[in-house]
Amino acid sequence: MFKEQDFILSNYSSIDKASFSWSAPSNIALVKYWGKKDNGEQIPANPSISFTLNNCKTITSVEVSKKGEAQDFSFDLLFEGQPKEDFKPKIQKFLERIEKFCPYLKEYHFTIDTKNTFPHSSGIASSASGMAALAMNIMSLEKAINPAISDDYFYAKASFLARLGSGSACRSVKGEVVAWGENKTIEGSSDLFGVEFDLLHENFKHFQDTILLVDKGEKQVSSTVGHNLMHGHPYASRRFEQAHENISLLVDILKIGNVAEFIKIVESEALTLHAMMMTSMPYFILMKPNTLEIINKIWKFRAETNIPVCFTLDAGANVHVLYPNNVKEQVLQFIQSELVGYCQNGQYICDEIGNGSQLIINN
Repeated sequence: MFKEQDFILSNYSSIDKASFSWSAPSNIALVKYWGKKDNGEQIPANPSISFTLNNCKTITSVEVSKKGEAQDFSFDLLFEGQPKEDFKPKIQKFLERIEKFCPYLKEYHFTIDTKNTFPHSSGIASSASGMAALAMNIMSLEKAINPAISDDYFYAKASFLARLGSGSACRSVKGEVVAWGENKTIEGSSDLFGVEFDLLHENFKHFQDTILLVDKGEKQVSSTVGHNLMHGHPYASRRFEQAHENISLLVDILKIGNVAEFIKIVESEALTLHAMMMTSMPYFILMKPNTLEIINKIWKFRAETNIPVCFTLDAGANVHVLYPNNVKEQVLQFIQSELVGYCQNGQYICDEIGNGSQLIINN
């Protein structure tokens, strides 16, 4: 297993210019990551495991050109082809964090052009997909100046770098199911990067995720603030134990294909995440009345039809409706007839399990 010092590059060559383009998807955690170890290095307080999505993704193109002198970071940032100055401080901070591991960064000027396949301000967090896509491009540059690196190293370091930009971004590099955070259940698991879980039962192949956009506004509480509120939280230690327990249970469930038990763990995890927010100090509620309406409608529909559909939530009001591919027609009909009215402007996004980041251009 790779250690942090393995990712510090010391020997590399130089190129004059190159261009790369990668897509990286969003992901939805099944066992939730909430809370960081207090060392400023994006280390999770508990392990998490997620479905990698397919359609909700960021596409980032990067052109690099050799500079005369390596004095500081140099980059232009475009969002959907237009300059985006308010994104630049986050990119600057990211580059500063990863410079120790990528010492070549100041030797090049970067033109970064990024876009999302989902609507801007849709209420879907783009930090995971965005940072993962940028990390993939940086690793393509590293591969160009150090061709000897292996594929395993390439993807592990990409996940490692993405984590330093946004913790959950480390789960957007590979698919279909990715675990992040050291735990006794998944061999090779690490706090430093995500690892792919590849023993997925056929019942979970092509699993669907329809995202109901209940509230498309800005986050009321930033993820950073939310994670920090776990320090000194009265229920934090028990929550972290619970996450380890649920990882163990969910791994077995994913292996044997037990969808009924999957539903119990996933819905409990979603509600636990919001319970931790409601019991922190200061406390906050990110669900909306329509979030609760949708949850109750899902419970009622499942009880009446025995169709295995469930929900999960991220740190917001939107609802991810999860269900097997073989009941897609019935669930979509239910969503359109019963749930769309609770969505802002009737908007929702159909997605499914995907395979992680994809190389588009390497010149």
